[in-house]
Amino acid sequence: MRNTKLSRSVNGKVVLITGAASGMGRATALLFGDEGASVAATDRDAGVQEVAATVTAAGGRARAWQLDVGDRAAVNEVIGDIVSQFGGLDVLVNNAGIARNAAIDADDFEAVWAETLLVDLTALSYTIRAALPHLRKSESPRIINIASTEGLGATPGISPYTAAKHGVIGLTRSLAVELGREGITVNCICPGPIRTGMTAGIPEDAKEQYARRRTALGRYGDPEEVAQMTLSLSLPAASFVTGVALAVDGGLTIRRA
Repeated sequence: MRNTKLSRSVNGKVVLITGAASGMGRATALLFGDEGASVAATDRDAGVQEVAATVTAAGGRARAWQLDVGDRAAVNEVIGDIVSQFGGLDVLVNNAGIARNAAIDADDFEAVWAETLLVDLTALSYTIRAALPHLRKSESPRIINIASTEGLGATPGISPYTAAKHGVIGLTRSLAVELGREGITVNCICPGPIRTGMTAGIPEDAKEQYARRRTALGRYGDPEEVAQMTLSLSLPAASFVTGVALAVDGGLTIRRA
């Protein structure tokens, strides 16, 4: 007999993860699969099929959809298909994103700005709006948006990305207030330096030097370490946590010297 009533399990829940072909999205899909959730993995990269196959090979339940989250009509179609296949939707993880450099006076700034804001911010409104009617039917509906520590600060030369990630935090907070009375929690994770495709091009010595100088733990994070926090915010037991921007950054945002 248990003395508590809130579940720390996502077994049987249906989770949609965008940008699931690699990095943090892939790690999140595999983790939810391990924990018994039905995983709907989407990505515009066809490699997302391998992620779903990996989940099912381990005894989990998963399907993959190739999806460009910036295509509103495609988002609506895919989410409808997911609900039809799995019978509902409990957790939405908005992980898909891009990162491109562009100084404010660069010739390609406007193109980079438009693409980055579409994929990293506007697309979240597409997935949330499409998912909302189904989340409203869930016993423990959760929305987790993946932002960045760039949403808590700024780095020169990437203002489109920084602006988008600040926007993700603002969207998270606003929807937490708007949807809270319905029991829908909306939270945000802000990863710091993580070993993903976005950071793969940085030389190892530069990674090590940066991590020693900037983080409290003195290292880059692993994608699964972000995925574990995403899972925590998705639990039925996380029912009184909403509007949070959680830094998963090895102490980067607190270190001053």
